[in-house]
Amino acid sequence: MILLICELPNKKTIINTHNSSEIYYIKVTMNDRVRMSKAGVRKLEIELKRMKFEERPAIVAEIKRARELGDLSENAEYHAAKEKQTHIERKISEIEYKLSQVEILDTDNIPDDKVYLFAKVLVEDVDDGEQLEYTIVPPDETDIDNDVISVHSPIGKGLLGKAVGEIAEFQVPRGTMKYKILKITRE
Repeated sequence: MILLICELPNKKTIINTHNSSEIYYIKVTMNDRVRMSKAGVRKLEIELKRMKFEERPAIVAEIKRARELGDLSENAEYHAAKEKQTHIERKISEIEYKLSQVEILDTDNIPDDKVYLFAKVLVEDVDDGEQLEYTIVPPDETDIDNDVISVHSPIGKGLLGKAVGEIAEFQVPRGTMKYKILKITRE
């Protein structure tokens, strides 16, 4: 049986149980609340449903097929499938925990005069004139491939609280960057 346990201050809470002979402990060191938008919560719910009803049954079938191959002590397919199952179950538990702790942020009442959460910001790199557009979101909603960045990232921190026309200066691994804010919108 897998016991996924969440250690909160002076407490241990079982999050989820599954059939297995291994025990895993998840130590949670973040604040009790996970702040997200309604869209971010929907995205997590869809991911949870996919993992529970598509990935979990697929890995169970894969384990069953691998068992039929014989000797489990030297069966690489079986061990790989069990490892994948552990990963899937851990991810399911993490998503369930986040959803149980979510605080939905009302994005309608956030002003658009400065860069705040959920702002879409058009910036210009002061050094080379390149224009970029970022959306600033809580850490659990980032999507780097689509320029949706965390408020805790160096760029997010640098832009936060700035108004149109201001210069944001921040440190990144390659040095100091300077972005001029051209436009702030909300969607």
